[in-house]
Amino acid sequence: MYIKKILWAIALIGIVIAAFFAYYVYNAMFSPNTAFNNEEAYIYVPTGSSYNDVREQLEPLLNDIDAFDALAERKKYNTNIKAGKYIIKKGMNNNDIINSIRSKNTPIKVAFNNQESLEKLAGRIATQIEADSTSLIEAFTNKAFMFSTGIQEKDLLGIFVPNSYEFFWNTSGEQFRDRMLKEYNTFWNDSRKNKAKAIGLSPNEVMTLASIVHEESKQASEQPRIAGVYMNRIRIGMPLQADPTLKFAAYQLPKYKNTVIKRVLNVHKEIESPYNTYKNAGLPPGLIAMPDISAIDAVLNYEKHKYLYFAADAKRFGFHKFAKTLSQHNVNAREYQRYLSSQGINR
Repeated sequence: MYIKKILWAIALIGIVIAAFFAYYVYNAMFSPNTAFNNEEAYIYVPTGSSYNDVREQLEPLLNDIDAFDALAERKKYNTNIKAGKYIIKKGMNNNDIINSIRSKNTPIKVAFNNQESLEKLAGRIATQIEADSTSLIEAFTNKAFMFSTGIQEKDLLGIFVPNSYEFFWNTSGEQFRDRMLKEYNTFWNDSRKNKAKAIGLSPNEVMTLASIVHEESKQASEQPRIAGVYMNRIRIGMPLQADPTLKFAAYQLPKYKNTVIKRVLNVHKEIESPYNTYKNAGLPPGLIAMPDISAIDAVLNYEKHKYLYFAADAKRFGFHKFAKTLSQHNVNAREYQRYLSSQGINR
């Protein structure tokens, strides 16, 4: 009888322990454990992070970090950290959280527009993905990459077609660069290549001219007409005489570093540079900025007309007046010069 009581007592203790353990496991795995009021919270796990690095981000988001620790160890997450951006939804339990941050790296939208240089592009991208601007520049200008692809440094900016793209946050500089080259090759489909061939330009030359067109006008409706002016000049052997190329040439000189040229003057036309399209016939050696898609397609589908000149319109900001003769152009240009002077813009 005494032995039976001992056995019953042991059994009851075992049941209590098992119940407690089950309750503990249930709470650790399945009880909601979020401490924030928003519907979602995000953590960013850099490459090479330790469990303590992740834990530091999670602690203010969770009610019971110790319960999370216990389950993370049991599921071996603490020794299998993966970089990325992860979502934690309000009301998630520890099991859901671990499953999310272990295998559900969330893509992000990376967007850039008309950056003027590789350095500015790198700075823009570095605010959106893990790679910093230094590693991005190193990837962009990598000699082995340029040799293997046949891309010259002067044409590098052209492989980055402004748009919005989907990436993982933990994308490296090399991965970003390689993806952009793939997107560039996709952009230059057979249709665009055939159009470029039909107008007598290579894709690189189209991109170069598009960079000038874009710097001349941000008005997509006007860009095909401006492209038509430049194509007319190319056809008759007339210098492009594109003011944006003078600004680009000037900005390469120490004298003009950290300045903004608001008015192109005769002194700028004397700058010795292959990008000076007043002194040099034909297209400049490479892009002067990153053209948007509208400018690229404006060149490929340029407007057929007889205009050879255009000047900024003083009465319609952002637009231009077009002329077929130099005499009419001079009238338009003087009107705009007077406007600049009236605004105190002298350089």
